[in-house]
Amino acid sequence: MSSITVSGTVERQGFGTGTWALVTDRETYELKDAPSELCQSDQKASITGVVRDDVMTIAMIGPVLEVQSFEILD
Repeated sequence: MSSITVSGTVERQGFGTGTWALVTDRETYELKDAPSELCQSDQKASITGVVRDDVMTIAMIGPVLEVQSFEILD
């Protein structure tokens, strides 16, 4: 699996307990294994990770992005 890097806005989305997502201009990614420092609504971030086609979720808001690293943007 190859890594990708995407930038966007972190948001809390979904039903019930919800999930954290990165909303970009083109796609909304459900974040997997996101560190607590990243999980803050309306925070801009650049995230490097792997899109996991083998993971199913209840939220089903978009592709699952397993976070490997991130940078908070101004």
